[in-house]
Amino acid sequence: MRMESIFETFPVLASKNLLFKKIDESHLQELYAIYDNDKVFRYCGIIPKHHLQTVKKMIGHFERDYTKKSRVKWGIFQKDKPHTLVGIIETMDINQKVNAVTIGYFLAENHWGKGIATEAVSTLVKFLFEEVDINRIQAEVMPANEISKKVLLKNGFIKEGLLRQAVLWSGKGVIDLEIYSMLKKDYMNE
Repeated sequence: MRMESIFETFPVLASKNLLFKKIDESHLQELYAIYDNDKVFRYCGIIPKHHLQTVKKMIGHFERDYTKKSRVKWGIFQKDKPHTLVGIIETMDINQKVNAVTIGYFLAENHWGKGIATEAVSTLVKFLFEEVDINRIQAEVMPANEISKKVLLKNGFIKEGLLRQAVLWSGKGVIDLEIYSMLKKDYMNE
């Protein structure tokens, strides 16, 4: 794992249609629109935030987590509108001992169903395998989240199984989670 590829300077990533970059206070209104929408977090272990000041503080938390090398939270932007935040994608639970990470993502509701999540996951997977030299990428999905499961399967992830009543998620209680993963050898063979 090449940690410096992630943490030396904040990595800016690009794909055909998307740009991933750091979220700052200039994105506060779009970030608030995402976190204020209960539908966005229906299948996430995140409690929606209905106060602008709470969301503003979160931008500092994103920076703190990055500085601590525990999590990278990118804003997802469309290249044709590079100043409008449409979603968030992140790398967390960085485990250097087994060379593995967990990813998560969510979009503003008005950007659902446009292929953005599929392209975003593909972009992050490429970066993690090719630049960071990660061996395993995983995602945890609530069983009812059919859309997210499709995004992962389209990107070559494999469903490994179901963890029954294994995780306490904020606002959800103790839940089941499906685990999806991709290994670098799977990615190289595609």
